[in-house]
Amino acid sequence: MATPFSSTTSVRRSVFQLTQNPPPKALLSLRDYNAGLNCVKCGSSTTHLCSWKSASNYVRLHRQALVLSTQLSVSGNLLKNRGVVRAATIEEIEAEKTLIEKDVKARMEKTIDTVRSNFNSIRTGRSNPAMLDKIEVEYYGSPVSLKSIAQISTPDASSLLVQPYDKSSLKSIEKAIVNSDLGLTPNNDGEVIRLTLPQLTSERRKELSKVVAKQAEEGKVAVRNIRRDALKAYEKLEKEKKLSEDNVKDLSSDLQKLTDDYMKKIDVIYKQKEKELLKV
Repeated sequence: MATPFSSTTSVRRSVFQLTQNPPPKALLSLRDYNAGLNCVKCGSSTTHLCSWKSASNYVRLHRQALVLSTQLSVSGNLLKNRGVVRAATIEEIEAEKTLIEKDVKARMEKTIDTVRSNFNSIRTGRSNPAMLDKIEVEYYGSPVSLKSIAQISTPDASSLLVQPYDKSSLKSIEKAIVNSDLGLTPNNDGEVIRLTLPQLTSERRKELSKVVAKQAEEGKVAVRNIRRDALKAYEKLEKEKKLSEDNVKDLSSDLQKLTDDYMKKIDVIYKQKEKELLKV
């Protein structure tokens, strides 16, 4: 069975031959003579009919050939310019949905970790090595985190002990602690640095409580932004006809539940930190 393309090629070849061949001889002469007598083809003694028939047929066929040639040319150009659109498979659509969901969960978990880290850096009544997590020390011309160049421990509930791996960094560590917003006075004995945590006043506790509340709200804003990005990704799939409107509604509903869960997680760690701050 011939393919559409082979048929088209055959027609083109026929059209080309017809348009390139010269007209029949009958078209060049209005009469075929036989020693000045009648036409050898139709027997007419005047302008013979077969010549006119041949001429008429040629003109008619030639015109049809030109029309067909034009149609084939236009069709060919349309086929060349027409893009082939391949529908996405169910597996590909599921893979895109899964990728969006994984990205959302990973980013929301990272937000929780950031909020928790920020809370730990705010000191309460008890000593905690995490209080020094955000301190950076100038070490050989580059800023590095304190915990990467020193061991931090808690000898008791109201003090911290900083023991550097390189004793030459003691002065740099001391300077970094003084310049921080912890409000601690380091005691450098040439071997280690001791930090004693003073009791928090009621005023200071309230101030720190406001700082914690602000950080909690920043965490919630970050979670909402992650939800917004995911919704845009779903809407994009809907525009690409990969998801139906009902699919997007269901996914949006699931996304809202996930967002609410992470909002609750932030509330839990916020209330826990607030309780530590206000406890005397």
